[in-house]
Amino acid sequence: MNITFLSAAALLVLLVLGLLLRPLLRRAAPSTAASRLALNTAIYRDQIAELERDRAAGSLSETDYDQSRAELQRRLLADAGDIDAPPPPSGPAWRAALVLGLALPIAAAALYAWLGTPAALVPQSTVGHEVTQAQIEQMVATLAARLEKHPEDVKGWVMLARSYKALGRVDDAARAFARIGDAMNKDPELLAEYADLLATRADGNLDGKPMELVNKALALDPNNTMALALAGTAAYRRQDFPGAVSYWEKLQKLLPPESEDAKSIAEAIVEARNKAGAKPESRAVSGKEVSGRVTLAPALAAKVQPGDTLFIFARAVGGSRMPLAVLRARAGDLPLAFTLDDSLAINPQLKLSGASEVKIEARISKSGNATPQKGDLIGESAIVKTGAKGVNIVIGRAAP
Repeated sequence: MNITFLSAAALLVLLVLGLLLRPLLRRAAPSTAASRLALNTAIYRDQIAELERDRAAGSLSETDYDQSRAELQRRLLADAGDIDAPPPPSGPAWRAALVLGLALPIAAAALYAWLGTPAALVPQSTVGHEVTQAQIEQMVATLAARLEKHPEDVKGWVMLARSYKALGRVDDAARAFARIGDAMNKDPELLAEYADLLATRADGNLDGKPMELVNKALALDPNNTMALALAGTAAYRRQDFPGAVSYWEKLQKLLPPESEDAKSIAEAIVEARNKAGAKPESRAVSGKEVSGRVTLAPALAAKVQPGDTLFIFARAVGGSRMPLAVLRARAGDLPLAFTLDDSLAINPQLKLSGASEVKIEARISKSGNATPQKGDLIGESAIVKTGAKGVNIVIGRAAP
């Protein structure tokens, strides 16, 4: 805010100086040029004031405000530059202009120091000045009141709907989304957001209207990440596990491999595959699989329940931490013979057959979460070549 204020103040001083110095710095200027500059300046001030009001009301973001103000400044300067250059000023006029050019900014600064609030220009610590929940609610209420007077403002309704959703006011958000109108049918992101909201209001149920919106979003943009996530969730809920895997695998290709979202989707894919109980028609026979046996150290047997989840996975040596293949089983199946191959890849772009050396890890999780957690029981192999057989892994320690 301090930079914004100083920039606006400096701009106004420059505008005033331009108006005052122009008669001194030219012998004669056409009256039409002076009128044009004055008119443009007045229009500029009105437009700046309108931008300030929209930003204060919350209907204009800080980024849009800065861009709009910069555009107004550019247009004003361009219009001012169109006025023909006058003949050189006389000596006395030049000296008067110099005195005025120095005196006006100094006088303005002194007047502000006397009547204004100079302390407001000093950057303050953010401690104790955070925006409160009440202030946020008030800003949202102000935006809602403004939109009732200007219902044609589509961007305003979008902002209000998202604000209500962020505040957890799902009913109000649903009403705001409904006011967006036909513009929503052309925006896959808005369709997906509305579907997510309606599903939230229905305790996660995507049947009916939410799924209709998801399908519309995917028809407009087959790679819309939120729509793919929702479509996969809907398939999973109706126990169409292969369908869920299909949607989520497509989504996985669009996410940064090391992101938390990619890891969560990878876990969901593993879960859906296990519930589907389906295996590929043929296993890899290219010699790129890794096989072996996992056992549990006797000293840890008392800490394991048969229903605990056992993960066995392969990671590339020196590459991404994303597993190349994952096998999920029960701790009660130990000791367990395993084979990892490309059929167990969680990312089609990262397969076991594409690595020359891997490390095999085994982990028992009480939570069933594929993400490592404190207290998990783990074991790992030495580095082995892809195609290795007889790899022995002993789960013998707890994760710190």
